[in-house]
Amino acid sequence: MANTASAKKALRASAAKNVINAARKSRIRSFIRKVDDAIKANDEKKAGEAFKALEPELMRGVSKKVFKLNTAARKLSRISSAIKKIKK
Repeated sequence: MANTASAKKALRASAAKNVINAARKSRIRSFIRKVDDAIKANDEKKAGEAFKALEPELMRGVSKKVFKLNTAARKLSRISSAIKKIKK
């Protein structure tokens, strides 16, 4: 357990950030799920629209340090290639 006042404050700040970051991750996962559902339904138009909404959300997560840049790029790349497979 934290002994000093600064350590106690850091613990509170960490807990608050954890709640915020969990909400951000959940929001991004919801956007990913919308794209995946559209891909599974072979709906190219919905998948494209959902992808366009997902991209800025995912990059916002990178700027807020919820995800690393390479992780976001990998996710976008895999989803993009899955959408391209629908077109064929």
